[in-house]
Amino acid sequence: MKVHIIQHDSYVKPGEYLSWAKRKGFEVSFTRCWLYEEMPNEADSDMLVVLGGFQCPTTTKEECSYFDSAAEQQLIRQYVDSGRIVVGVCLGAQLLGDAMGAPFGRSPNQEIGPVKARLTDAGRRDPFLKQFPDIFDAGEWHNDMPGINADAVILAESDGCPRQIVRYGKYAYGLQTHMEFNHDIIAAILENTGGKLRAKGTYVKSQEELLAYDYTDMNRMLDTFLDALTEDYAKSR
Repeated sequence: MKVHIIQHDSYVKPGEYLSWAKRKGFEVSFTRCWLYEEMPNEADSDMLVVLGGFQCPTTTKEECSYFDSAAEQQLIRQYVDSGRIVVGVCLGAQLLGDAMGAPFGRSPNQEIGPVKARLTDAGRRDPFLKQFPDIFDAGEWHNDMPGINADAVILAESDGCPRQIVRYGKYAYGLQTHMEFNHDIIAAILENTGGKLRAKGTYVKSQEELLAYDYTDMNRMLDTFLDALTEDYAKSR
């Protein structure tokens, strides 16, 4: 299986997505946007993972010269239309939603760090989330959230954000949550912010809490989702 990862910024790393793909022995390729690498013209892998970033789907090239929202959305749509896997993470989830005609919106609350998320009734029935408990820890670092259209199904929510996991198609999933987080990613993001977390709020953890948290179980839950998703996809091909 071939996996293509779109990484917008050096410090927003793929974490468990890359670790999982390597353990599975999958072929992994990248588009590293901050290095001005060219976006693929067509869906030539089995799975597309679109990571997060400080941008939003309406960010222009004038605002961020290496970010091309339209090109990413076009590629995402090609993957969805061809029946391939798309997993959008944070910004990637918002881009997926926009590509499907569901414009992103502002989250009711900013969330940073692990929060308690819960599966909806639809989430408990989802074939790829069977190993998720009804309530689970979800990694967060966002202000926005993916949009909803008539076909979108909300699979998980939290008190701070009503759209933690959204399904847009059989193999198209938007995860506002960062289940891929690990200490290296947290440290890199903190370093990019100048080494100090200044945000405050009900759903914002402290820098100390972010660095002390054990992300292992969160990563394992992500693995079960990715395993189920790719195994079903392989059978369908």
